Amino acid sequence: MNDFYSEIYELVRHIPQGKVTSYGAIAIALGKPKGARLVGYAMNLCDKRLPAHRVVNRQGLLTGKMHFGHSEEMANRLRADGIEVDGDQIVHFEKHFWDPSQEWKSI
Repeated sequence: MNDFYSEIYELVRHIPQGKVTSYGAIAIALGKPKGARLVGYAMNLCDKRLPAHRVVNRQGLLTGKMHFGHSEEMANRLRADGIEVDGDQIVHFEKHFWDPSQEWKSI
C-alpha cells in the first residue's frame, strides 16, 4: 500500500458518524485535487472495518455500493449512522456533507 492510500484511510477513519464526504473532497484535503478516482480505488481495497460507507460521489450517490458484498449493505450502514437514503441517493446530502478540508486536521 502506498503512502497516499495510508493518508486516505487515516482521513476516512475520522469521518464522523452521521456525516459523509466525497472522493473528491478527500483528494482535495490531501493535496491531490485531481485524485478522486485514486481515492475510489483506495476505498475498493480498504479494510472492511474502515467506515468506507461514508464516502460517496460528489452528488451523494452510492457509487461504491458494489464493493460492500450485498447491494443494500452500503445504504444499510448509512441508515444505521442516521442518514436517510432513497434508492442510491443520500437525502439532504448537503446537510450530511463533511468537508475534510475545513473540518479535519492530519494527525
